[in-house]
Amino acid sequence: MSETVIKCESVYKIFGQNAKKMLEESNGNVDAKTFQERGCIVGVNNASFEVAKGEMLVVMGLSGSGKSTLLRCISRLTDATGGKIFIEGQDLLELNNKELIELRRNKMGMVFQSFALLPHKTVVENIAFPLQIKGTNTEESISRAMEMVKLVGLDGRENYFPRELSGGQQQRVGIARSLAVEPDIWFLDEPFSALDPLIRKEMQDEFLRLQEKLQKTIMFITHDFDEALKLADRIAIMKDGIIEQLDTPANIVLNPATEYVRKFTEEVPRERF
Repeated sequence: MSETVIKCESVYKIFGQNAKKMLEESNGNVDAKTFQERGCIVGVNNASFEVAKGEMLVVMGLSGSGKSTLLRCISRLTDATGGKIFIEGQDLLELNNKELIELRRNKMGMVFQSFALLPHKTVVENIAFPLQIKGTNTEESISRAMEMVKLVGLDGRENYFPRELSGGQQQRVGIARSLAVEPDIWFLDEPFSALDPLIRKEMQDEFLRLQEKLQKTIMFITHDFDEALKLADRIAIMKDGIIEQLDTPANIVLNPATEYVRKFTEEVPRERF
């Protein structure tokens, strides 16, 4: 059995002034409608799961399902209202700011939908930037960045500026930058959704190639069921903050647990599995 890298126990994220108090009063039985009537929005509702070392868990759901909120709780970009989150056995919610910064710098890589590249820096400078923040000397950081340039297939473009690159190439720079610090855990929030279909397919193939080589522990967020099926070891399908089903792609398609999950699977040819 593979070791557990990420573990969530009854994680809740509720937005609103009396969120914590209402959660305590509810004894964990959170009804989104009741909370909404009292001025709170339920983002994540009682999420419990584990992600094993080297596994890719794809969290999938429509807009507003809570998938990005869940990821933000696990990276502690936002604080969960209740529950426990462990990263390699460390209680994430107990860490102080300094410890959290250390963990993010040394263990976590993040890629978001917006590429967030620095426009005044070249490809190689963008990729080297997080290493320099960590205190790596210039020569070493540029050398490492050049390795990442090759890894994501941007050789020959290392001295281009972001404005001189296509959307797919910019996204590759974002991926290379997050990999430069050699994270054990990789969080990706809809990284390909801004790309046109052809480039998106190329990036998915590239991503699978990278994962085969690097074996990172990954949480990948998408609203695209086909993308989830293509990339995932396991898929968690969310609706209204609740994980409706968490299983392998084959089991989700062949044995959908709820009517909501079934809707996603209707168009999928069963012979794929």
